[in-house]
Amino acid sequence: MPRFRAILDTMPPYKAGKAVVSSDGRSYKLSSNESPYDPLPSVVEAIAEGARQINRYPDPAAIKLTEAIAERFGVPAEHVALGAGSVTVAQQLFETVSEPGAEVIYAWRSFEAYPLLADLAGVTSVRVPLVNEEHDLDAMAAAITDRTRMIFVCNPNNPTGASIRRQELESFLDRVPGDVLVVLDEAYREYVRDADVPDGLELYRDRPNVAVLRTFSKAYGLAGLRVGYLVAHEPVAAAVRKVIIPFAVNHLAQIAAVASLKAEDELLERVDVVVKERTRVREALLAQGWTVPPTEANFVWLRLGERTLDFAAACAVEGVSVRPFAGEGARVSIGDPDANDAFLKAASEFPRS
Repeated sequence: MPRFRAILDTMPPYKAGKAVVSSDGRSYKLSSNESPYDPLPSVVEAIAEGARQINRYPDPAAIKLTEAIAERFGVPAEHVALGAGSVTVAQQLFETVSEPGAEVIYAWRSFEAYPLLADLAGVTSVRVPLVNEEHDLDAMAAAITDRTRMIFVCNPNNPTGASIRRQELESFLDRVPGDVLVVLDEAYREYVRDADVPDGLELYRDRPNVAVLRTFSKAYGLAGLRVGYLVAHEPVAAAVRKVIIPFAVNHLAQIAAVASLKAEDELLERVDVVVKERTRVREALLAQGWTVPPTEANFVWLRLGERTLDFAAACAVEGVSVRPFAGEGARVSIGDPDANDAFLKAASEFPRS
């Protein structure tokens, strides 16, 4: 029998969002924070044309995509690093700081991949509990030791949707030692409408120890192609590029991401529709008597405790899949109006206590 790393015996596998089907055949997947819309025609056309070259390896440096991201956000190309989805870029970040005794701080609950990536990298997780569904930045700053190598700040936070405001985030960054990397995980940045929630790309420019992590999976609707990127000062970006698997971002993914940036105005119109639906869904839930934290992402969060799995089952009866975290709560993505209506119906019929 082959011998494997002992950590694998205690690691739970990552659980992807699942689809369910009601008795009358309805199915609304609101468990994975995906865009509810099909790819734009111009993006599909670019992918179709690019398919003619899939007998060739992709550009390992993804030069066209790197330059397109740099131009779009007004940053040097040397500050951009790519990966197969932002979760893979996060994995690359863990690899850059991994060494015996190293610690990585993050809020909990936050993005569920953080502890898995930390365990795989062999670093020690330091989980700081949320307070009122939000990051406790004072406690996170107090948790920093000489063993701390990296801090993840998910803003807006997944799965609670809560966001950190500019003054408190800047104050926190001022307290972090310069040799500790702070990663602002902004997978849902395009959905933010609160002007007081800072853009990490503004904060990183004068802070060499701050990196910004983003993705094409959510607002850009490319979840199936896996493209994520990091923007950081050259020493950080260079370290992340060193640990990338060769050809990690495939040929079609590179083409689709470039095409999506070109069609960004049209894509962001769709984002506006999702934001309006987000407001409608949250207001309807509040009217039903639910407690729903303000959210700047493309999902809402319900703290359900021990009733979480029962709630998920009730939603499944209506053909709606949500993302339950047993004993804690459920995250529900914002879909199209029909999907949202089906969810609201299930929520209205579920007892509040």
